[in-house]
Amino acid sequence: NGDTVPELISRSRYSLMVSGDRWTATQKERMKLLFERYPDIKEAYSIVHSLRMIFSNQKATCISAYESLQKWYEKVKAFDNDSFNTAADTIRNREDEVLNYFIHRATNASAESLNSKIKH
Repeated sequence: NGDTVPELISRSRYSLMVSGDRWTATQKERMKLLFERYPDIKEAYSIVHSLRMIFSNQKATCISAYESLQKWYEKVKAFDNDSFNTAADTIRNREDEVLNYFIHRATNASAESLNSKIKH
């Protein structure tokens, strides 16, 4: 596509933060090149995407989410990356609170936003 390696990496940054179904044709081509050149980035993206899919599944129950998280932990373990291991450990340590989301479908984002406004 004409990108240099630094350009490829720089221009792929946004695409790595969103779901692949939201990529433009250009972004799809760029990500294909990036993933071919850097398979670890492809695996990392896949792990993040699979976690995103657990939370975006509107039909997920607490039990099905728990089962999906167990599979996600295995993917993280197989990838063996310190940052991902830390994230998985954090989720595992707070699993009860995380799974409550699938019961109430609510987060504390509005409370956190209010706290932030009060502090400033």
